[in-house]
Order: sequence, then structure tokens, then C-alpha cells
Amino acid sequence: MEERIKRAIELAITLGATYADIRLEEVKSQSLFVKNEVLENIQNNLEIGFGVRVIKNGSWGFASSNSVTELEFIKVVKQAIKIAEISASVSKLNVKLAKIPIVKDYVKSPAKIDPFAVSLNEKIDLLTEASSKLNINAAVFLRNSNLSFRKMNKIFASSEGSYIEQERIETGCGITAVAKGKNDVQSRSYPNTFGGDYSTFGWEFVLECDLLHNATLCAEEAIALSQASLCPSGTKDVIIMGNQMALQIHESIGHPCELDRVYGYEAAFAGTSYMTTDKLGISQLASTIVDITADATIPGAFGYFGYDDEGVAGQRSYIVQSGVLRGYLNSRETAEIMGVKPMGAMRADGYKNYPLIRMTSVNLEPGNQTLKELISGIDDGILMDGIKSWSIDDRRINFQFGTQFGRVIKNGQLKEVVKNPTYTGVSPEFWNSCDAIGNADLWHLYGVPNCGKGEPGQQMRLSHGTSPARFRNIKVGVIK
Repeated sequence: MEERIKRAIELAITLGATYADIRLEEVKSQSLFVKNEVLENIQNNLEIGFGVRVIKNGSWGFASSNSVTELEFIKVVKQAIKIAEISASVSKLNVKLAKIPIVKDYVKSPAKIDPFAVSLNEKIDLLTEASSKLNINAAVFLRNSNLSFRKMNKIFASSEGSYIEQERIETGCGITAVAKGKNDVQSRSYPNTFGGDYSTFGWEFVLECDLLHNATLCAEEAIALSQASLCPSGTKDVIIMGNQMALQIHESIGHPCELDRVYGYEAAFAGTSYMTTDKLGISQLASTIVDITADATIPGAFGYFGYDDEGVAGQRSYIVQSGVLRGYLNSRETAEIMGVKPMGAMRADGYKNYPLIRMTSVNLEPGNQTLKELISGIDDGILMDGIKSWSIDDRRINFQFGTQFGRVIKNGQLKEVVKNPTYTGVSPEFWNSCDAIGNADLWHLYGVPNCGKGEPGQQMRLSHGTSPARFRNIKVGVIK
């Protein structure tokens, strides 16, 4: 296969390409779903294919196939070349790529236990027991548990001479309890919504999540929500717990710092940005305690990888430092336009799609507060936990989020549970109202399996590391 890939790249150059790269991927996946202690579904898939990307006459061309024969490589290279020629005839752009080191490397997965080596019976037994442990009361009428696994072997090769092989294992698990009260139905999830939490560790990640131990609390909180009063409305201080903080980072920092959105190259899915380049280095987008990094180097993070889909090494860089905008997620092309180094954020969700600038692991760095200290600093507020709904405008400024679970805070003490807690804000104002962040003991990496971007749409896997954080004078509840 290595020789076949090299011959295909040589063909692209012979046909006039000034640059060419190939991604070949083999992906095995498995998902299991249990509903009310009954196995609902098992899905097993295996897919292989490759994509060819070229630059000719200053424009990109891309084509892909799920057949890896010699003749198909030749056919797809010619298709990519033709697309680049057509693009060049209508485009005023002249693509140039920032220089990167030429790399020959193999990156092994950090997973300790291959989830595909664990028996199907063990997986089904775990999900069935987790569903059973949610069944603490007749009010919990719907009990879901699930597991998902993915194993990818990827080859990247470029006309510049890089040849990189990477192994990636992905593991996800979660439970959800849905409870019916007198006049309402409410749900509670663990460790997160969207099917739970996700990691690039293996079966050991499922064991660490300990679904069985956490099922009872999950069900109890669903019941409490179904009987709770509506979240009060007004301007209050809030503590946003880690899983909702991950979404807050994602929507109001992660997407707007994608440089293709900043430049207007990408506008799908609520898609330009308030983080324009005139703000770089001077704009106080958040309070001085806020540091946000993009870091692809943390083993186990869902946004972890050795190299992106341009052969750029995964790395750690600042997006926001002491509240000031310091950098962007970029590609080789946009890095060259801006005159900076590529930081390794160009990825596709599979061989059949063209890479886009995507989040890696975009993290709010930990502060120094315990959860008790965060709570004790509030006289009148709401603690919000779990993801329920979200809305944000096309520049990523005005937002509204709904969370699964709320607790009233009065005089530094947690009080009653409230349902449907929501909050609204304006991104820079909101981040500037942050006056405390939880410490490293509270910090967790949350995996996101379903980040949408692009047309046709792509679903990317990434992560956000964060602790709970406190924000002052936030509009909460249904504001009349």
C-alpha cells in the first residue's frame, strides 16, 4: 500500500499539481444500546477508503473512494486534478501553504485495553445492569445505557515527503434516566448528554466512569427534577458545572476562534466570528483569570492526536491568555495568510471528506477554588449542571443555554433543586464576568462526539477540559 500511495502522489505531480496528499483510513466501529434492561441494538461497521487532495493552478481539488485498487487510485487522482483545474478557472485565490517539518512517524494509541478485545457478553451485561440500577422507582419509566467504540488506522502521505501512520481508539459510555412527575417529564444523564463521555483511552475508560455506582444518583436526580419548581428568573450569580462549561467553551470560544470562520471562508452552522484579527493581542475578551488553550497533546482526550490531516504535529497553544485573545485554530493555508505557524487543527471526519479547521481539545485552564468555595461566594444564585439546549447567533456573540439540573444557592449554601435552568449572555461580557474557576481536582476532559461544521456537514470528535466556574450578574430563567 505504501508504494501504491507513493505512485499516486507522483502521478498527481506529473499531472501538474504543485502539492498533493493522500489519507487512507480503515475504521472499525461498534455501538450497543440497552433500553429498560433490554438489548435494543448492536451495530458493527468496517469501512476503508482514501481521499486525495491536490493544489493545481493555485486552487484545491479533492476526490475520494472506498475502493483501494491501483486503478482506483489513478482514477481518483485524475478527478482531484480536474476539480482543481475547474476551481482555478473561477477562483481568484492562489493557495499557498505555510512550511512544516517533513515527518516519517508511527503514532500508537494510548489505550491500555482494546475495547474490541472485550467480549460482547461483558458489554451487554454491564449495560443491562446499569439500566437495572436506574430502576429505583416506578417514576423512572425510561432507562437508557450505551457503549460505543471506534478503532482507526490512518496513513497520511504528502508530495513533500511526509509519511505518517496513526492508530486511534475511541471509547464512549453513558446512562440516562427519564422520570415522570405529576405534571412533568425530566431526564438526567451521566457522565454527560450526547450518549455520555468519550475518550481516546480504551475499555479502562468505561471502568473508570463506573456507570453502576453512579446510576442511583442519576435516577434520583431525574425524579427530583420531575417534581421540582421552575428555575427562578432574574439577574443572579451562577456556577456552571464542568459538562455545561464544556459546551459554553465550545460555542462561544471554540468555534469563533476557527480562522476559516474569522476570514469568512466558512459560514455554515451559525458560522462567522466576533474574534476578528483586529482584536488579536489587544482585546480583553474575558476576565484576567481566564486562560484557554488548544491542546492536542493530552493522551486520552477526545481531541488528542499525533498529527492532523495535513501532517502538522498536534501541539498546545494559547487562544486566550489572561483574558486577551492570543491565537486561533488554523490550517497551513490560513497560517500562511496570517504569517504564523500552523498549530495542527485541520481535520476531516473521514477519508471521504475534505479537511476543515476543527477544534482539538479547547480547554479552560483550572483555577484555585474548591466547589465549596465557589458556592460560598454567592448570596443569590443558581448552580447549573448538564446540557439540555443551546442557541447562539451567527457571529457567536448572543447565546442562550438550557441545562438539565439546577440548585438554588442562598447565602453560600445549596438549597432546593430547580428544573429547566437557563441563562443568556453576550460572549465577551459573559467571559469578563468570570471571577472564579475550580481547581485542578475538579478539572475534567469532556469528549464531544458530534461537533457539526461544513457543507456537506461533517461530525468531528474533540474535547474540552474544564472545571466548574463562577459568573456574576447573569440573566437566568425565563426573562419577561
